[in-house]
Amino acid sequence: MPKSKTQNPETLSFEADVAKLLHMMVHSVYSDKDVFLRELISNAADACEKLRYEAVAQPELLGEQGLQITVSIDPDQNRLSIEDNGIGMSRADLVEHLGTIARSGTKAFMEKIEAAQKGEDASLIGQFGVGFYSAFMVSDSVDVLTRRAGSDEAWKWSSDGKGSYTIAPLPLAEAPAHGTRVVLHLMEDAKDYTTRYRLETIIRNQSGHVPVPIQLREKPDAEASPLTDGAALWTRNKNDISTEDYKEFYHNVSGQYDEPVITTHYRAEGRQEYTVLTFVPSSRPFDLFDTERKGRIKLYVKRVFITDEAEIVPRYLRFVRGLVDSSDLPLNVSREMIQESPVLAAIKRGVTSRVLSELEKCAEHDNETFKGIWDNFGPVIKEGLYEDFERRDALLKLVRFRTTHSTAQDRTLKAYVEGLKENQTAIYYLVGDDAKRLESSPHLEGFRARGIEVLLLTDPVDSFWVTSGLSYEGKPLKSVTQGAADLSLIPLLEPKKEETPESAKETADLVVLFKDSLGEAVSDVRVSDRLTESAVCLVAADQGLDRQLEKILAGAGRLPKATKPILEINPDHALIKSLLKEGASKPQLRQDAIHLLFTEALILDGERPEDPRLFSEQLARVLAAGLGR
Repeated sequence: MPKSKTQNPETLSFEADVAKLLHMMVHSVYSDKDVFLRELISNAADACEKLRYEAVAQPELLGEQGLQITVSIDPDQNRLSIEDNGIGMSRADLVEHLGTIARSGTKAFMEKIEAAQKGEDASLIGQFGVGFYSAFMVSDSVDVLTRRAGSDEAWKWSSDGKGSYTIAPLPLAEAPAHGTRVVLHLMEDAKDYTTRYRLETIIRNQSGHVPVPIQLREKPDAEASPLTDGAALWTRNKNDISTEDYKEFYHNVSGQYDEPVITTHYRAEGRQEYTVLTFVPSSRPFDLFDTERKGRIKLYVKRVFITDEAEIVPRYLRFVRGLVDSSDLPLNVSREMIQESPVLAAIKRGVTSRVLSELEKCAEHDNETFKGIWDNFGPVIKEGLYEDFERRDALLKLVRFRTTHSTAQDRTLKAYVEGLKENQTAIYYLVGDDAKRLESSPHLEGFRARGIEVLLLTDPVDSFWVTSGLSYEGKPLKSVTQGAADLSLIPLLEPKKEETPESAKETADLVVLFKDSLGEAVSDVRVSDRLTESAVCLVAADQGLDRQLEKILAGAGRLPKATKPILEINPDHALIKSLLKEGASKPQLRQDAIHLLFTEALILDGERPEDPRLFSEQLARVLAAGLGR
């Protein structure tokens, strides 16, 4: 064997997250340990596809033998091995792929495992792609024997999953010609994984549609018999594919164990020819809110796997799983060419339009199913309202809202517009982080008094997409916390008494008094159209940012200083009337009351008193004056 830089076995420690993950997996009880076999077969299939791709440029890597996966049983030694003749791994690959976790979402995964240990979630497996590490659920130790295609070095990776692993050179005679053999030394309670019937059932059910043939060897010296033919499901006629077939394939391509709620399978013909098979999951993928926001649709060219990093659909559709197989892209397409390819750009447009069309059909004809889709993915889909101007109208048809007329997230903009009040020219909304607090907001009082429906928006993305100049059927979206309410032309459900000239003058004088007392704390003080029950509220100026968006940006350090709010007062409120009647004889009490009302408005807006000590002193003086009567 050619000399390697490392002749003796070298012991290395797992990355901290991996060590913790392995410990929790081994010491937790799961309802479905069979997942390890699907994960290892999926890894083997990926390795074969990567070799098929590299062999386009270097045919000699492939050799004469066709790509395949072999599952071998050794009942006497209580061992199980999964072998592929794919790309194989170098020593550096072993360290990178088996000693660390590169994908994001590790922390969330471990939190879920901890919850499962406490009995909070018994069906964890299937919600996360546990990959290679799932082997330790059924194994005392695992060996990985591998040789990268085209290399004259082979390596053996070994670990018992308890914090460290070893890597040592492997004689070429003991290694695959190219590819990887994963040997599981099974635990005593996992002996049934050495029976043909059990393995065949699992493989057919969970991995029956991987695009690489799978064969099973019952004993080390026995002939291997074929289990699956590796035929690509997406190339078959739709009429020949059962719902169960689609479901199994979805499990393989997505790494999830839920059921797809929408399956889309079609072949596009014309200027570009490509086949599409996509799924909308029924549960949230664990990486749905990954900061990188990458999609998970695989790209094939003439059945050769190219990449799973091409952005086939926009990021706001990243929950969609599946694949696209193109006949028009060259087999030797590079990652750089993918990004610049006009053919792929056309494919992206076509696939995205079809996915949105299927979602729209579901929304129109199966409201219950779409409700589940919206509950899971609504916050993500709404990102498209901010990012995808071209498809904004299509997305607005999909969006569902919680409103002051409906506490369920089932209200459409079409239904909202159909219920507009006389002289209502805008679609009103209120943004915040808690639905119950929004429902009790004083900003809604004037709208309720007129029967006007208001959208209640609680997702973080809501603060952004509503600022992008959207309108629906000619009606702009307008925040109830920004600018003048302009409600005077919309009749009240119960008309109030007309204001007399005397009371109007008193109110104007009080507004001046508020301005003088509060000074630089506010940008303006005015009489409110929107208040009917509360004494005061804060609103943002007509131009600029909504107050909720200002808070988000300030909290993220993106806004150095928030603008001063406008204070609106309700001249019909008992406290305001008391200030008018009795305040003149008690100037200090009136000053304290005005500042307390301003602080009340801050608290109702979700903020804290600017000066807690001053607030306490003012409150004490007002209470003392009231108790001393």
